[in-house]
Amino acid sequence: MKLTAISAPLALVLVIGLFTPPFVGTSLAQSAPAMVRVRGTVLKVALDVAPNTLTVKDRSGEVVELLLSDKVTVNEVFAITLADIKAGSYIGTAAMPQADGTQRAIAVSVFPESARGTGDGHRPFDLLPQSTMTNGSVVSVAGITDSSTGRTLQLKYKDGDKTIVIPANAPIVSSRPSERALLVPGASVSLFAQVVDGKPTVLRINAGRNGFVLPY
Repeated sequence: MKLTAISAPLALVLVIGLFTPPFVGTSLAQSAPAMVRVRGTVLKVALDVAPNTLTVKDRSGEVVELLLSDKVTVNEVFAITLADIKAGSYIGTAAMPQADGTQRAIAVSVFPESARGTGDGHRPFDLLPQSTMTNGSVVSVAGITDSSTGRTLQLKYKDGDKTIVIPANAPIVSSRPSERALLVPGASVSLFAQVVDGKPTVLRINAGRNGFVLPY
């Protein structure tokens, strides 16, 4: 697939900014191309030619080819355990709102200390219909009560707080800086792309190693 012939749905998203937040004015949306998130699996990577390219099959089955920016940031996402979440940890959690006001975690990312404060707050998230993302500091941790209930966290962010219930089987991950060599066929990836000089270009990418599948 040629970059100039990228499949229509993603091309439209990248070019007209379908994911631009509704509160952004038209002139701003036109001057700053939208940053688009793509989740999927690497089909092909070309790192020995210029420009570097990455072909990904996204979670809907669409195949897209993108350029890799010269300054692309690559991070490895890896599994940790529920016990690694402690009072004071700075985390982000994708979750589903519950009738009692709590958030039931789909997956949790524990940020390295250098990333404390990243994305602080509570907002809608595009993983599933009605899903949310909450980034904040763990105030307190209640222990595991049984395999279905898991662990309960009090999460504090700049504008409020949420009670997060983490099922014992929810994926818990962290991340660390990596290199382009992590990008191999079959790797699970979650990337952010933007139109740069008229071409869809990856600026930031998270990837799993040795078959590890990213939870979001």
